[in-house]
This record gives sequence, C-alpha cells and structure tokens, in this order.
Amino acid sequence: MAVGVFLLGAAEEAWERNYPADFVQMGRVGVRLDIDFVVSTGDNFYETGLTGVDDQMFEQSFTDIYMAKSLQKPWYLVLGNHDYKGDALAQFSPVLRKIDSRFICMRSFIVNAEIADFFFIYTTPFQLKYWTHPKENHYDWRGVAPCEKYIANLLKDLNEAMKKSTAKWKIAVGHHTMRSVNNGIDFYINGHDHCLEHISSGDSPIQYFTSGGGSRTWRGFFQPNQDSLEFFYDGQGFMSLQLH
Repeated sequence: MAVGVFLLGAAEEAWERNYPADFVQMGRVGVRLDIDFVVSTGDNFYETGLTGVDDQMFEQSFTDIYMAKSLQKPWYLVLGNHDYKGDALAQFSPVLRKIDSRFICMRSFIVNAEIADFFFIYTTPFQLKYWTHPKENHYDWRGVAPCEKYIANLLKDLNEAMKKSTAKWKIAVGHHTMRSVNNGIDFYINGHDHCLEHISSGDSPIQYFTSGGGSRTWRGFFQPNQDSLEFFYDGQGFMSLQLH
C-alpha cells in the first residue's frame, strides 16, 4: 500500500496570469506519481478570500486552472489568514462542492488514507495578533469566537483523535507553523511562509514541511534558526509526498 499526495499552498492567486508552467508541471508529475489526493495548506484565494459562494474567483482560480486529468482527485484544504479576510464560511459551503466536487474544505477534520491519518487543523484562530491587532483587516470569526473556547475544544478533540489513531503515519496539516504539535505526529505540513522547505526539529523527531510557494514567494529571503534545514527553495512550486 502506498499513498501519493501533492502539497500546495498560497496557490490561487491568478495562476493563469503568473505561472502557468507550474500547474502544467503538476499535471505531468501527477501522472507519473499517480497521486491519490491534493493537500492545500491555505490562503486558498488571495488577497481577501471569497466574497461568497457565488464569487467567480472560485472557478477562475481553482476549477479552470487545475484541469489536468491527474489532478481530478480530492483536494483537502485548510483556511489561511487571507481566507478569513473574506467570507470564510463560503469555502465550507456544499454549494462549492456542487460546482466542483474535488473541493473539500471543512472545519478541522481527519482524512484516513489507510496507512496514514491526516489531521487538518485551522491554525489562524491560534494567532492572537489577528484578534488583538487586526490593523485595517477584517477577519470572519464566525464559528471560532470566542477564541479561547474554540482553541481549547479543538486541542482536546485533536489530542483524543491522535491517540486513537492506529495508522502507520500520523500527519498534521495547518496553515501556520505550530511547534507544539505532538502525540506521535511524524510530519507537520504548513503553508503561510512563501517558500518550499523541509526542517528537522532540533528537539523532537517531527519533520516539518512548508509548502507555501504556489504563487508569491520569498525570493532571496531566508532566516536560519537552531533546527536543521534539510531543504529550502524560495521560488514557485509544490511538493509531493509518497508514503509506504
């Protein structure tokens, strides 16, 4: 049994105008790897999310872009901070699933891929600066306010689910980096940072993967820390993950 996954973040920002070669390459690699599904690490619709379920950006930046046959697989998505600047609930709506059945975006949820369990976590509410210092931004906190209660319940449910998991691989997916993830997690996958990166933790066996280079990138920007940097790329792209 093997599982093949694409990891992609910050992708839906006018791909048709900026980087058509990247999603064409995704289609080609998808054929070669025979991927099972795609994981999107958030900031699904720049700059301020969707305005509602009838926002044409959904089809223009998702359905009409990822048209390769190999990409006609489930897409599991978390929300990023830019998605909360619009109508966050729109991305959960079954209306979008009727437009494109690949688009699967819910509150924190679990995807069982037989040998692997993927735990999808909404990390934006954990970032207190968005609550206390939003600047000129408006965040759609429906369903997650008050944040203290939401975070406590989420962590409780997440810890219980991870303890119950019997999968060979346990993988957590969020938008922001979360160093506090534990309970036997093997990989933590995030977006937010506009690069492709693999870090080995200096104080735990967890491997951290950042896939946030779907469109905007940090060309020329890198800030080292105490962890071991295994890979870093500051250009556009995506990651693939194969589990055995």
